[in-house]
Amino acid sequence: MTRLGFDPLLPWPVLAALAVLALAVAGWAAWNGLKGWAFRGLAILAAALALAVPVIQSGIRLALSDIVILLDDRSASQSLPGRPGQTDAALDELTARIEALPNTEIRRVTVGDDDAGSLLGQAMTRAIAAEPDSRLAGVIAVTDGLAHDPAMIPAQVPAPVHVLLTGQPADWDRRLVIEEAPAFAIIGQPVTIRVRVQDQGAVPAEIQGTPALLSLSVDGQVAQSLAAPPDQSLELQFVPEHAGQNVVRVGFAAPQSDPAELTDRNNSAAIQIQGVRDRLRVLLVSGEPHAGERTWRNLLKSDTNVDLIHFTILRSPDNMDPVPVDEMSLIAFPTRELFMERIKDFDLIIFDRYSVRGILPPEYYLNIQHYVEEGGALLVSAGPEMATVQSLNLSPLGGILPAMPTGRVLDGAFLPQLTDEGQRHPVTSGLSGAPTGAEGEDHWGRWLRMSQARARPGAQVVLSGRDDQPLLVLDRVGQGRVAQLTSDQVWLWGRGFEGGGPQLELLRRIAHWSMKEPELEEETLLADVGRDLRVTVTRRTMQDEAGPITITGPDGSQSELPLTEAGPGRFTATWQAPGPGIYQLRDGEVSRVLALGPAAPREFEQTVAGGDAFRAVTEATRGAIMNLSDGVPAVRTVRPDRDAHGEGMTGDWIAITPRDAASVAGLTHRPLLPGWAWLALIAGLALAGWLSEGRARLRGAQG
Repeated sequence: MTRLGFDPLLPWPVLAALAVLALAVAGWAAWNGLKGWAFRGLAILAAALALAVPVIQSGIRLALSDIVILLDDRSASQSLPGRPGQTDAALDELTARIEALPNTEIRRVTVGDDDAGSLLGQAMTRAIAAEPDSRLAGVIAVTDGLAHDPAMIPAQVPAPVHVLLTGQPADWDRRLVIEEAPAFAIIGQPVTIRVRVQDQGAVPAEIQGTPALLSLSVDGQVAQSLAAPPDQSLELQFVPEHAGQNVVRVGFAAPQSDPAELTDRNNSAAIQIQGVRDRLRVLLVSGEPHAGERTWRNLLKSDTNVDLIHFTILRSPDNMDPVPVDEMSLIAFPTRELFMERIKDFDLIIFDRYSVRGILPPEYYLNIQHYVEEGGALLVSAGPEMATVQSLNLSPLGGILPAMPTGRVLDGAFLPQLTDEGQRHPVTSGLSGAPTGAEGEDHWGRWLRMSQARARPGAQVVLSGRDDQPLLVLDRVGQGRVAQLTSDQVWLWGRGFEGGGPQLELLRRIAHWSMKEPELEEETLLADVGRDLRVTVTRRTMQDEAGPITITGPDGSQSELPLTEAGPGRFTATWQAPGPGIYQLRDGEVSRVLALGPAAPREFEQTVAGGDAFRAVTEATRGAIMNLSDGVPAVRTVRPDRDAHGEGMTGDWIAITPRDAASVAGLTHRPLLPGWAWLALIAGLALAGWLSEGRARLRGAQG
């Protein structure tokens, strides 16, 4: 390869100015009839050209191969029946045909699964950007055309783009569309989910218009079933019954037809709805003013999600105070309204040092008992009155209290201790500063008084006091919960007596366990979902052993997961889920439904192949969108300004455009003329101009 180049000594604008000056001088001389003007002008031009330093560039031109990008779509939708084999056959045949073309090589790009779907546009853009435009001869994508990033598909490509679609003309699919679903729901109030059944593709005649039988289940329990006509929105309702995660599954069975639908993986969807309480309604009844009364009030008022009604009994019926009632600024205790008419409006009832003094008639206590048995929560914080004839245990309510007093009050300092059950129970396990018995370790402050009591059979003693007597006792009654503190000294922790203790945390846990918060259940399965479908399973139990966990997958297959003890009453394991879907975890009678992955996998929102997302770029580059069901097209070469696809005698064909790119090696620069030659040329032209002008003057003088 040889060509003329320049290596200027001065900037090009200066050289251009010299050239313009030469032309101006020559023009002025010619205008005034001066002889030799042409030689003088050529001398200045020669000087400008000499300063531009013309050189002869010589090198070896090496031809570069043309590059064809072959995009291989291996996303989840490409795994549908028939498509993997179709894709493999097309790629093998295209590879052989492209490699048979002279001076052509292939760049193969594989697109896999992504949480955001099939990112074909992003893969194509990156592959094109990685190759020089001067060598790119074509882009061929073997795909179903279902790109979830159409905005990333390049609008212009310096070579033809062809899209070869997998699938068959008879492909069809029926899927479930979740149009609207809340992320949170209020416990006990109806939740609406709007869904639609959608048909795609060449739906068989016997299926067109036939409804799908939808089934809605909550935490694995079927709640309702109904028929859903295709392409019509339908509202489903259910009532969340517990706090925390409610896993709702909506789906229908695959319709029977020939051919069958492409997949049933989009026939169902899992929705995780967090159940929350619409403000916890708590009734606190203090039997008398005392030092710890503010403890309960401060705890409950500090939670903005709690509606608290607090009554303190200041004047009992047997009080002989002579002050008339109409002259006292007291609010009458609305006993009938609270304990008969509106008792079911409360999530928790707390009796704080309450004595039976004739304020509540026996039928009110019976109503409280029924309230607990039907799912309510009761917490009793007792003081010395527990050991008297005015104890709540001697009222009709005593039948559901978990501890029975002996009639003794134990005075004297003692240190609350976790029992064996307390170390396992989530209400007390893990409390900060719990005494361990080791000298120098953190411990709680002491309490100064408690009532002696015996726990009822089946009740759980989680804290013990003086002489290992029950201090905090928990029990289940019917569908409800009851907790009982046999001391009113918890307020000492709040005051920091002898270092204090976790007063607010303990009372908060007791209250929330009573109201059935899932995190505080003593027999439960917890699952923490991490990245890449990695799940940490935690089994809480009051037993010494737990597991293995039986895991039932979306396809009905079962596997066992052994557990390792991580602490008293807590067993854990890490599990890698094989894929998204709804899984059921079970250990004996305790089970949990777990939804992994998106509510409806994006890869299966659209399953019928189509190339609309690539139509703009194929038309702009004169490429084609073709169906592989018609056969793999032949591969040709055409000039850049010609259509790159067509139909021939043997079938359809697509084309690439050879680029004829090359690189130059061993490049040398040699001056067109040496410096002395330029000097001689300029001097000769200047001398010729001077001689021409001199002869003209001599002839003029002789004439």
